[in-house]
Amino acid sequence: MDVEVEYPHEGAVVVRPAGRLNMVAAPALREVVDRVVAEGRTHVVLDLGATTFVDSSGLGALIAGLKTARAAGGDLRVAAVPAQVLAVLSLTNLDRVLRPYPTVADALA
Repeated sequence: MDVEVEYPHEGAVVVRPAGRLNMVAAPALREVVDRVVAEGRTHVVLDLGATTFVDSSGLGALIAGLKTARAAGGDLRVAAVPAQVLAVLSLTNLDRVLRPYPTVADALA
């Protein structure tokens, strides 16, 4: 899994994981989120537009990132969520905690 990071403005970061967010890739996503939050970027947007699959380990990474961001006084939002990933979030009721935003711009607002 490739993870791209963009810094749109002070305090915010957009993280773009591409590919399968599974037990192999989840630790890398956790590390990226932990690092950017430690750098003071507590408003994290995960652009999931290029994420093709999420399993329970991937969901765990999303929740861990949310907890990390909130513990630092920020938030983690998901944007551009593909249908397969949205179905998993809905089935697990995590769409109530990680409310999906249609675009990155919406999540940053």
